[in-house]
Parts: sequence; C-alpha cells; structure tokens
Amino acid sequence: MIPFIDLQAQRARLGQPLEDAILKVVRSGAYIMGPEIAELERQLGVFGQAPHVLSCGSGTEALVLPLMAWGIGPGDAVFCPSFSFAATAEVMPLVGASPVFVDIDPDTYNLDPISLEAAIVAVKAAGQLTPRAVIAVDLFGGPADYPAIAAVCARHGLKLISDSAQGFGCTLDGKHPIHWADVTTTSFFPAKPLGCYGDGGAVLSKDARFHDLLVSLRVHGQAVTSDIEGKTFDHDPKYLNVRIGMNARMDTLQAAVLLEKLKIFEDEIAARNRVAGRYAAGLSDLVKTPTVLKGGVSVWAQYTIELANLPGRGGRDDLAPQLREQGIPTAVYYPIPIHQQGVYSVYPTAPGGLPVTDAKAGQVISLPMHPYLTTDHQDQIIAAIRAFVQTNGPAAS
Repeated sequence: MIPFIDLQAQRARLGQPLEDAILKVVRSGAYIMGPEIAELERQLGVFGQAPHVLSCGSGTEALVLPLMAWGIGPGDAVFCPSFSFAATAEVMPLVGASPVFVDIDPDTYNLDPISLEAAIVAVKAAGQLTPRAVIAVDLFGGPADYPAIAAVCARHGLKLISDSAQGFGCTLDGKHPIHWADVTTTSFFPAKPLGCYGDGGAVLSKDARFHDLLVSLRVHGQAVTSDIEGKTFDHDPKYLNVRIGMNARMDTLQAAVLLEKLKIFEDEIAARNRVAGRYAAGLSDLVKTPTVLKGGVSVWAQYTIELANLPGRGGRDDLAPQLREQGIPTAVYYPIPIHQQGVYSVYPTAPGGLPVTDAKAGQVISLPMHPYLTTDHQDQIIAAIRAFVQTNGPAAS
C-alpha cells in the first residue's frame, strides 16, 4: 500500500538528532513549559513573519484563545467557511458566539469574499447578531485571498483570523497570512505539513498587549506582566488569576519534535510543490486539479482533484475503491459540509445558501501527498487515475 502521508520516511530522515532531542526533554524533567517552548515560539515567529507567537495544546485551542481575548461571546457572529473541519466552527459555540457559514471560491476552495460581504450585510440587516470576526481557512495548504478578505473586514470593522491549520508556511506574494490577518492560528497535528508527535498548536500575532492576554488565558487566566506592573505581591503572581482562562499549554516534548522538523520544513515545502507539479502535469488534461492564487505558494497539506460523484458511472465514489484495490489510498475532505450537520444546521448561512460548498462536497477526492512520495509511486497513481477517467470519461468534472 502506498502511504497516504509517510511520517516514517520523515522520521528516518530526521534520524538520531530527533531522538536525542526527545531524550533530552525526558532527562531534563521540564515536561511543561520547558526551554524548548520559548525557543520554538521564537523560531516560529522568525519563520512566520510574526513578532509574537504563543504555543498551545492544539489547533482548536489556538482558535479559541483569540476569541476569548477579544471578548467574543453570546450575541456575536463570527463568519467562516463550511467547507472545513468542524474545529473551525465549533470554537464559536464554545465561547457562546454564533458561526455564520460562508461559501467558498470554486477554484481554491477558500473563503469567497463576495459571499462573505453578503453574509455580513445580511447579519447586520437582521439585527439579531453583532458581526465581530472572520475566520478564513487556508484549505488544503493554499492561501486564502487575504487582500480581498482583509478589505471586507476593514470595511465592517471585523477582526480577521487566518486558520492556517493546513496551510502554515503558505505565502502570497512572499508574505505569510499574518501580514493581512490580526492573528494566524495553526495546528501541529501529526498529519499536518508541520506536525508534532501528538497534539499541538500556535497563535501568531502582531500586538504585544494581545499576546500578553493570550499568555494569561493559556494558563488559567494567570496574572501577566501587564497585570502586575506597579504592584507588589508577597506570593508568586502566577497564583493570582485575573481572568477566566484555560489550560492550553503545549508539552515540551512536542516543542522538541517541532524544533527538529522546522530545520527541514522549507525543504519539505519545496518537495511538496514538486510533487504537486508532477500531479498537475499528469492529470490536469483529464480532471480538475488544484488552483493556487497568483503569487501564492501552497504547502500542499492535501492534493485534491475533482470528479463528479455519479455512482455507477465512474464518479468519485467509484474511483476510490478501484484505487484501493491497486494499493492507492485516498481521502474525502469533507463529505458533509459543517452547515449540513445537525448540530450546526441551526446557524445562519450566507444569502442564497452555499451552492459551491454543497457541490464540491460530492466531487473532491484527495490523493497521497507528502514530501517523500517517490516518482514510481506517483507514476502509478497518475496512471491508475488516467485509466479510470479515460474509461469513464463522462463522469469527469
């Protein structure tokens, strides 16, 4: 079976230095907030062009923390795509706010600025919710249209979060999403382009006071520098809790793993782009292959093609089992958009619904994608898809 994501090939490349880094933490005993945490935050900031970085326990926590810091809660609306993993939307109800689902661009699968504008106007006109923020997602690893989305946010006075869980490292005209967004969040789930050996996440930001709030919220609302300036205490101020927070710390072991992976991350991004280029060269004449914005660089968390889902006529759901029989795994992200799922169906959508999202959910299928995909394996994948589509041409999207 061809690996869908080959983490073991990466581990073999990292070799003994990775194992040494893990063992160093084990021997140190500094399992929580050890020195590797601060060093990882520093290096992530350099890489991601952000002055402030806060590590945390997961990508979901990375999304929750900014909403908490901005005081977003009941009666507030946060706009996001429905064509994403549930974590993008679940953080709004977690703080008492309402997600408002927005359609996507048919080529990039990322937030459609036109649908976003319409959704904001509609929510304002209804008068039941107060628009507060937008979460744009770098789906499948490619950057969203941040110049256009940021312009919409500026017109309406909304905060902008770049949910770069799949896209950390992507750029647009050489700039990371934080150039346009108020914050960028990411996930270090093992399957992500930059993944650890468990759960982990980070929040990149530009404002020192905001970062200070995140530091407090990450550890149970503890007092931080800005809270205690000019005050004296006869006890450790970490036991002074000045706001409601949570436990969102990253384990030191995960930071150690990520520090080793960062050393090869740029090289892996280049390798992912070479793999994506070979897929495009081999498939784009027969199926719809991914589109990256002009001037954009994707980190290719997934490589996703489209086939109309026409059961029995060579559609997507017929392709998957045929590839599996040949040892080629596939995945479908996301077969049921968030707004169609029962617990989320009570929340608003953009005017006219989400027709692009609804259509894409029945057409997309993702192929093996990682920096260590061999040309022989990739040729096998391309040949199998070409044979399927040429036999079942009418179903191609």
